[in-house]
Amino acid sequence: MTEIALSVTEVTERIKTLLTEDEILQQVWVVGEVTELKTYRNNTYLTLGDPDSNATISCVIWGNLSRKLVHFPQAGEKILVLGSVRIYAARSNYQLNLYQVFPAGEGLQALRYQQLRSRLEAAGLFARDRKQPLPSYPQTLAVVTSANAAAWGDIQRTLGQRSPQITVLLSPAVVQGKLAPSSIVKALERVKNDNRAEIIILARGGGSKEDLECFDDERIVQAIAACPIPIITGIGHQRDESLADLAADAIAHTPTAAAEMAVPDYQQMYRQHQLRRIDLIEALQFRLKVESDRVARLKQRLRQFPQTSRRMQSAIAQCHLLQQKLAALDPKSVLSRGYAIARRQNGQLLRHSQDVMPGEEIIIELQNGRLRVKIVDTD
Repeated sequence: MTEIALSVTEVTERIKTLLTEDEILQQVWVVGEVTELKTYRNNTYLTLGDPDSNATISCVIWGNLSRKLVHFPQAGEKILVLGSVRIYAARSNYQLNLYQVFPAGEGLQALRYQQLRSRLEAAGLFARDRKQPLPSYPQTLAVVTSANAAAWGDIQRTLGQRSPQITVLLSPAVVQGKLAPSSIVKALERVKNDNRAEIIILARGGGSKEDLECFDDERIVQAIAACPIPIITGIGHQRDESLADLAADAIAHTPTAAAEMAVPDYQQMYRQHQLRRIDLIEALQFRLKVESDRVARLKQRLRQFPQTSRRMQSAIAQCHLLQQKLAALDPKSVLSRGYAIARRQNGQLLRHSQDVMPGEEIIIELQNGRLRVKIVDTD
């Protein structure tokens, strides 16, 4: 106890110092009911009250922060606010300067979800470049779900209809409640250690938002991101994407859709194959007809070529002229006109009478046959 009297200002400053040094009060979450609300010069002033007592606290939202609020408060509603405690020295009272406002209940949960999502996203667990491609024709598939769930039956039925030859493995897990995250992580680990499955379906049927909260657990997200086997999620159909969906390699909003995404429909593939076969046959028949018509046109052009080609006609006429010249120069042609060819015994042609001597034998070649004659005299 001190005997020194403090001024009002000194008391106020001491209280202000105490509040300023308290780290919790510089960024504090407060839940309360809006008992008063008014706007003045773009600033919003409200009073938060505790429904279980008469305690109240004055709050202010400065105009430049209003546009950044997730939720704008309404009179009479319960809200969750983030703010810092400040002293208003002129009246020696304190107030809460608000930075953010959420609806109470779901607001805090949504905030935690958003903070976790931002952290995991910053760590690269949702990045597109880390997504694994799904195998086109898997032979072995693993399903992580409850053995008693309707989702397991839906998946079995869909896989049997679309790809009856595929091997399906069940890795059972709890998919609801506090035990679900650790159970799902263990189920994924079993599939990875088994090393037979080429693709995994993580599934759960429809449910309330509370039923599906386990799929926002960080342990599941980490397990999905670390799994070397591609994972498809088919988690419910009455909510937005879970963090498990964002980490998975592919998303389907129901177990049935996940099964359809995981394997091809072989009956549809067979029908498509038959249609392609028919199209191929028709295309070949059409091409054959086109080429046959083209060959027929070429044959017709070849038959007409001598009559239609000027160069060919000119060449034929030239050939005829040369044939005539050759015929005129042919010795046989000369012999046919009554001439003869004289040769020595050795086949040498005789061109002058002086080339032979009387008594010498020569050969006279006629058109038809030869004569062996003896020279009596030369002139």
